[in-house]
Amino acid sequence: MQSDRIGSDLSALGWNPHFATAFETLAEPGTVPARIARADLGRYLILCAAGERFAELSGRFRHHAAGPADLPVVGDWVVLRPQVDGPGQIVGLLPRAAAFARKTVGETTEEQLLAANIDTVFLVTGLDANFNLRRIERYLTATWESGGNPVVVLNKADLATDLESQLAETRAIAMGVPVVAISALDADHLDALAPWLTPGATVVLLGSSGVGKSTLTNALLGAARQEIGATREVDAKGRHTTTSRELVVLPSGALLIDTPGMRELQLWGEESSLDQVFPEILALVSGCRFHDCAHESEPGCAVRAALEEGRLEPERVQAWRKLQRELTRLELRRDVRARINEKAKWKQIAQAKKTHPKAQRWR
Repeated sequence: MQSDRIGSDLSALGWNPHFATAFETLAEPGTVPARIARADLGRYLILCAAGERFAELSGRFRHHAAGPADLPVVGDWVVLRPQVDGPGQIVGLLPRAAAFARKTVGETTEEQLLAANIDTVFLVTGLDANFNLRRIERYLTATWESGGNPVVVLNKADLATDLESQLAETRAIAMGVPVVAISALDADHLDALAPWLTPGATVVLLGSSGVGKSTLTNALLGAARQEIGATREVDAKGRHTTTSRELVVLPSGALLIDTPGMRELQLWGEESSLDQVFPEILALVSGCRFHDCAHESEPGCAVRAALEEGRLEPERVQAWRKLQRELTRLELRRDVRARINEKAKWKQIAQAKKTHPKAQRWR
């Protein structure tokens, strides 16, 4: 059991003064802090000073949750009321220090949280046919929005056709973010990840299907905890061998969250999150003649001038424009949704007032 590696010291689970202060505010008599290790359809595996326990949401907590983002996810710290018989009751959620989110797949404009209270995000990509610089830029954008620190992990170094070139290309777009090349099948390579796998630190693995996250998780654990699936030779895409997110304690004392491979990562954030991914473009934007320059055909556009002079890579600008358009559309859709929700709220209030006029007090 994971509790064998935890003991009674909550700092081994990532507990710190930020969470301690929040708990003092939300704690009720008889409650203790606990961390979510796994979430399965309203039933949670939690880690606390007493070890592993199962827990469920209290009725009051469930009633006051406004949406999915208000429910606990893997990595969250919660206020737990232990029970002598049966699952404990989760009665509160501590404010998150960081959270990795994406837009839900499909047309619904809603946030989906993947992991909370993370320190480092390992962005895993394969050095086989899976290698894609544009995908790395997308993951970097989402990571900077999360509040975690990104590390690009280029896995399957044994399959790389030109490792030095791929490393150079990745570092050129990572803009100072650490980039490491490893083979999860070679234990000697794992030392390259040691600076981030320190006791009490929380690391989440993110990447598309087939990049080797499950293999890496097993290697770091020193045990075959995650099922491993083969990738298709034609496109290096794999099956979702990890089907749910789970926080596990590594022998190093670090906490690791593995996630299912993502077919797509739709951004959820603000346009400003692009600034750290494309700083060379941001530096030019302020030099445009017009403050609302779209960088298409306007005169005096510093971005277009840099492109024409060869100071910017066309692929970088195209990627920046694509992500910028996506975030702009997201913001518009969120505004529309907010207006619809506000209208529905006031309609409900009006109906309640009409039905129970004496029960309403208006000032």
